[in-house]
Amino acid sequence: MSTSSVIYTGNLRTECTHSKSGEIIVTDAPPDNQGLGMYFSPTDMAATSLASCMLTIIGISARTHNFSIDSTHAEVTKIMYSEPRRIGEIHIIFRFPDIEYSPKQKTIIRRSAESCPVMMSLHPDIIKKIEFRFYGE
Repeated sequence: MSTSSVIYTGNLRTECTHSKSGEIIVTDAPPDNQGLGMYFSPTDMAATSLASCMLTIIGISARTHNFSIDSTHAEVTKIMYSEPRRIGEIHIIFRFPDIEYSPKQKTIIRRSAESCPVMMSLHPDIIKKIEFRFYGE
């Protein structure tokens, strides 16, 4: 079974359907590349996928080690480069809930994030600035 299907719906927009669930994501070209920017652009999705993957892998590790990261959120900034047009930098700030994580838990969080499959799949020339903000720091 395929992972997804993607239909070009015109006007620089696509509709992506997840094969198993039927969930739909619409993408739009960004305003700086002839689009309307009303939805995630494909490059927005790539940068956002990194944060989502990192949180998922951290969540698996937290579950394994019996602590919670519930309510953790990530702020993602994607910076485009030109010639060739590409993602040049992805900056992510993770903000953890008001929990006093132990030094061991913080190490687990950081190492888990670094092992995320999306991180391992991105081109090494993409600059990735990842910041972890814990309660009290």
